[in-house]
Amino acid sequence: MYTFLSKNELETKKFAKILGSQLKKGDIIILSGDLGSGKTKFTEGILSYFGLENEISSPTFTIVNEYNNKNVPIYHFDVYRLSDVDEFFAIGGEEYLQNGICIIEWGELIETILPKNYLKISFSKDDTNDSIRILKFDAFGDRFDRYIKTSLTAFKEDSN
Repeated sequence: MYTFLSKNELETKKFAKILGSQLKKGDIIILSGDLGSGKTKFTEGILSYFGLENEISSPTFTIVNEYNNKNVPIYHFDVYRLSDVDEFFAIGGEEYLQNGICIIEWGELIETILPKNYLKISFSKDDTNDSIRILKFDAFGDRFDRYIKTSLTAFKEDSN
């Protein structure tokens, strides 16, 4: 498990943009954490790599927002309102997982149906400073471990 300490929104988005540069079709990112912990800002950072940062909106009521760019479609889910995994299948969730990059807020609710390769990022707020976010990474499968290491190194080098 890896941890990243973000001092503010800008660092969260910057790190996410670096991670986004490595993502490809079929990659699944689970974002877990309380309301206001940085999940949507992280998604905004990933989308900024693809030039889509101005198009982000929360998928709370639509469940999924689709973003198209020239490389690969990006699907941003908020599965908080789903009552069970059957609802995910009912919206064609399995097809989304195979056809683009999937970023899933509250994704722990559907972890049991995910393929063996995905990245889970758990967000929490610091108790002493409201701007600080603690991101913990769990890599399932081979490539995500490399993504995290590369992103942490690139962030550190860019910050020096």
